[in-house]
Amino acid sequence: MKKKMNVTAESSWKEVTPGGVITESGNAGDFRTGDWRSMKPVWNSEKCKQCLMCFPVCPDSSIKVCNGKMEGIDYDHCKGCGICAKVCPFDAIDFVEE
Repeated sequence: MKKKMNVTAESSWKEVTPGGVITESGNAGDFRTGDWRSMKPVWNSEKCKQCLMCFPVCPDSSIKVCNGKMEGIDYDHCKGCGICAKVCPFDAIDFVEE
């Protein structure tokens, strides 16, 4: 069994694979990729009707859902593609410059 990579802000370059090569699946949670974006979705809970149209289309699984309701956006992993804002039929997600 392989040891699961656990990269944190305190990790040194010696703890990461050369060139950032991914050697195993299921490690996306170990890397904060949200700082790549230049635009970000901003959720307006008052406009949201909890249709969850945004949830299945997010390629980064950054829509936080608990007990069948949206609770926010995981900005640590959201790369700012804007798909969630585009599919929202109630304009509850604004897409703004970071």
